[in-house]
Amino acid sequence: MSPRAGLTTTAVVDLALEIVDEGGPNDLTIAKVAERAGVAAPSLYKHVKNLGDLRRLIDLRVVQEMADALRTSATGRQGADAVAALADAYRDYLRKHPHRTAALSTDPDRGDAELSTATHAVAEVVFAVLRPYGFDHARAVHATRCLRAAVHGFAGLEASGGFGRPEDVGESFEVLKTMLIQGLENLTQKEKER
Repeated sequence: MSPRAGLTTTAVVDLALEIVDEGGPNDLTIAKVAERAGVAAPSLYKHVKNLGDLRRLIDLRVVQEMADALRTSATGRQGADAVAALADAYRDYLRKHPHRTAALSTDPDRGDAELSTATHAVAEVVFAVLRPYGFDHARAVHATRCLRAAVHGFAGLEASGGFGRPEDVGESFEVLKTMLIQGLENLTQKEKER
């Protein structure tokens, strides 16, 4: 076994994500990452503390990638167009990486500032998209939770093969986006009537 030159923490996470993408998070072991890296398992401990630490680094990477995807999708858009773009970007990410769904539903340990910051970055993109709707902070939080639950739930079900009926799943997603956008518009109208 010849060791891989230039092995870094980033490279270890890359290899671990390859394993997760191929077989799911339950397939991930330190031994499999070491084998893929061409090193003995103890060599990985220079880069990660243990399997739990590696999983945390995977969660961090996935959340950061999602924040980037959402930010890119929303740039230059507003209102319904921005909401639809966010939903599409979230779904597209999980369609490309269906085994990463769990990494996006992990509630970070309050003591993990780095993962908390990354998670907040995702929320901040959604808050920015919702700003033109005129919600106060509490309403923006509620709306963000609802958008996330709906889109993550749909994309997670799709990623796991949870839609068995023959009707087009893409068309169902368009219906979901329409429902979400109309719901936001209705909520905005109710806020104005208060």
